[in-house]
Amino acid sequence: MKIHEYQAKELLKGYGIPIQDGVTIENLDQAEAAVDRVHKEFGADQYVVKAQIHAGGRGKGGGVKFSTTRESALENIQNILGMTLVTHQTGAEGRLVKKVMVAEALDIKQEFYAAITLDRSKGLDVFMVSTEGGMEIEEVAKTSPEKIVREAIIPGFGLRNFQARNLVLALGLEGAAAKQARGIFKKLYQLYRELDCSIVEINPLIITDQGDVVALDAKFNFDDNALYLHSDIAKMRDLDEEDPAEVEAEKFNLNYIKLDGSVGCMVNGAGLAMATMDIINQVGGSPANFLDVGGGANVETVKNGFRIILSDENVKAVLINIFGGIVRCDRIANGIIEAVKELDLNVPVVVRLEGTNAEMAKEILANSDVAIISADSFADAANKVVEAAKG
Repeated sequence: MKIHEYQAKELLKGYGIPIQDGVTIENLDQAEAAVDRVHKEFGADQYVVKAQIHAGGRGKGGGVKFSTTRESALENIQNILGMTLVTHQTGAEGRLVKKVMVAEALDIKQEFYAAITLDRSKGLDVFMVSTEGGMEIEEVAKTSPEKIVREAIIPGFGLRNFQARNLVLALGLEGAAAKQARGIFKKLYQLYRELDCSIVEINPLIITDQGDVVALDAKFNFDDNALYLHSDIAKMRDLDEEDPAEVEAEKFNLNYIKLDGSVGCMVNGAGLAMATMDIINQVGGSPANFLDVGGGANVETVKNGFRIILSDENVKAVLINIFGGIVRCDRIANGIIEAVKELDLNVPVVVRLEGTNAEMAKEILANSDVAIISADSFADAANKVVEAAKG
């Protein structure tokens, strides 16, 4: 689960990490009060207006504006709130801005990058810093990987003092700023562990002209499987920022992720779903989604799966690839027939069923009066669905 910048900053603040503070609003009627509050509470005479969406690159897309006066802040709020913001992470369709943060403007002396995530290759948390703050870290990793310094953290030990010192030295910090940064890094790792984050990122972490170390922006992702432990964080979820089809799939306990292709996939089991997407790519097609209907698939599961897949207008054909282990293939076949009839599908459907009662299922499909393309093997199914999508 992702959260907004203003929410991430509230969590940082709760752990004693200095932030660029501000006020978040959802409609223009709140604009004047928000600017006046930032002036009164934080002593700000200049402001930064920031669009609150779950995507990076907001500044380049026009979603972050420096405002030298109260009047320019109000004008920027009016321009940003309600705009469709397009960044490299939103796609061409962009994202509607429903919230903006009015923050105090700070004098920036230096910018850094700091983040913690799991290094899956090592099975360890890794704390990363870079002197290239404010830039896209993916680009830094590609062009100047030596500028990213990492410290792997051994479970049970936490971020140790010598590791915090190493990170601070890598940023070239000295004196009071170095001491502040060491404390911030220790608290940041404590937050990361205690809140079951999958990533925490501060970009940029700045030193102000006054010598203070401050989190200017923040991005947090959380492990969905641990949210039941953090009801306060679960309440921060913003469904408007998530794909509607993925939200709908969650209601039916379906694991769905939208992709950019034209072949819809309905599969049981995450491993088989991954293999299905791979073979579609190998034979010249492109999957439109990852959809794992799980081991207990039934008629309703198949219907809901179809509805969600076909909510994507890019889908030109659907592949149903089921291995009957826990679930019987004849049960799936009946579900497919009922779903096709009820939903009046207008795209080709290719079906490959193997496992328990597979022969019975093929007979049920063959004797049905619905237009289904039967496949005998994994490769046969992939070739047929890719051809169907092209045709």
